[in-house]
Formats: sequence, C-alpha cells, structure tokens
Amino acid sequence: MLVFKKFVFNAFAENSYIIWCSESKEAAVIDPGCSNNDEENEFATYIKRNELNIKYLINTHCHIDHVLGNSFVLKTYNPEYLIPEKDLILLEHFEKQCEAVGYKVDPPPLAENFITEETKIKIGEITPQFLFTPGHTPGEYCIYFESEKKCLTGDVLFQQSIGRTDLWGGDYETLINSIRSKLLPLNDDVIIYPGHGYESTIGEERNHNPFL
Repeated sequence: MLVFKKFVFNAFAENSYIIWCSESKEAAVIDPGCSNNDEENEFATYIKRNELNIKYLINTHCHIDHVLGNSFVLKTYNPEYLIPEKDLILLEHFEKQCEAVGYKVDPPPLAENFITEETKIKIGEITPQFLFTPGHTPGEYCIYFESEKKCLTGDVLFQQSIGRTDLWGGDYETLINSIRSKLLPLNDDVIIYPGHGYESTIGEERNHNPFL
C-alpha cells in the first residue's frame, strides 16, 4: 500500500508530496517546495518519524515553486534525481525565475537523469507510469499510479482549473491536448493530486472543469 502525504509550502502554496510504501518504507519526494528552515524541518520530521528511505527526488516540472527544496532533499537524503529533460533550461535559468518573482535563493543542482514515458521506478512493489503532458512547461510529466487509482498532475490539471500557459514555454493548445490525450482517458474514479489546491477526480474534472 502506498501513502500519499501532501505538504503545502512556500509563498506560492505549492503542494509537495512524499509517496511511500507502508511495508518497505521506500519513498519518493515529488516537487519539494520547502523554502525555509521551518518547512525543511516539517519535511524531515515526517520522514524521520515514519523511518522512510528516500529513493527518489522527482520534479514533474521545474518552475521555481516546485524545486525550492531540491537542494535540501539532495543534500540530506542523496536520492536518485529525475527531471523532465525539456525543463532543464528552467533550472539553468533559475536566477531569471527568481528575478521574475522577487526571490533570491541559491539555484538547485542540475539533474543528469531525465524522465521519459519509458522511465521505470519502484516504490515498494509499485511502478508508476510517467505521462508526458507539456503545455504548462515544455517538459512536464504527470505520474500515474494505476494500482492505487491516483495521479499526480503537477501544474497540468487542477480542481476546476488548468495550469497557466502565459509563462515561458507555455502553450494553451498543447496543454489542453495533453489533458485530453493523457489524463481524460483515465478512469473517472482516479484521484488527482495537483501541484496547488485540493484533490479531485478525473470524472469530476471531465464533467465540471470549465476549461474542458
């Protein structure tokens, strides 16, 4: 059984996730947004209390609010580090991202391992599927746990909304196509865990999302 733990971090109210196996204690950190000592301590306390082995650090995309905690997680737990290759440019130009939102923080390390739709990882005995869903950024991926009927949708699909497309590399038609071709084919009872806001289901968004 996998546990999906959400933390809401930083000034952007970004959802950071720890996905872990209740039997093996193996875990993946997804989009860590912890931006200060208090948030880092909250993250670390949860990991220590549950005796987790952090195997992976994964960014669904590389906007500033989703990568602020990368350095902390890498230095503290030394996990395998994966990002979308087409979003590497966002990390390479991290200082420009900071300038755009009035932040001043050290850039996270650049990744050398990149997500594809063929990427295989295991959390316990569960292997999620990576779905290429560009549009919010050039390289974003959603992470689908078929056996759990859950999907991490990053900043692609939200409750009653979709990701912004007015930032660098965004494209509205590409985003809508990503949602329609990769997410809406999932079953209605699949729970979505977005990068901001509250959980929903594919069925709710299929039937009630005003953008779809």
